[in-house]
Amino acid sequence: MSLIVPEFNETVIVRDAEAEVIGQAPTTIKLLADSGSTGGALSTQRVTLTDGADGARPHHHANSAELFYMLDGTAQLLSGEQVVTAERGDLVIVPPGLAHAFAAAPGHNADILIVITPGVERFEYFRHLERIAYGKVPPESLLEVQELYDTYFRTSAHWDQARS
Repeated sequence: MSLIVPEFNETVIVRDAEAEVIGQAPTTIKLLADSGSTGGALSTQRVTLTDGADGARPHHHANSAELFYMLDGTAQLLSGEQVVTAERGDLVIVPPGLAHAFAAAPGHNADILIVITPGVERFEYFRHLERIAYGKVPPESLLEVQELYDTYFRTSAHWDQARS
């Protein structure tokens, strides 16, 4: 068993009004704390999805677990071959290496707190996604940075079926 010992000695406080927001409805991402500010302990963001919007396509993290805590609404989450419907107050944790994805359930909104541990510098990843959304860089550019962000894209018939 390995133990991750984060290396930071200052309390991390992120004020809601000061957090960077990426995107706009139907998908917004509030960047809360990146790995650098937590000594590698975690990275966290809040994702708000409206009216059944997609969050992330199937992918896995080789070295990090991902925690999804439902602040409000209803979401669909892929974990391996299982598609879970999660509602306000539900918690889903996906282990490293397991394919996962998330979206607001059809016809619903979802407000999700996401924590990746150990942390990975991910804020620039979300900024990259925004550049793709606005046509500034092609979607294929994500393939070049999979290793950098420990985000490896996958396919999932189970996810495709649940989202169709």
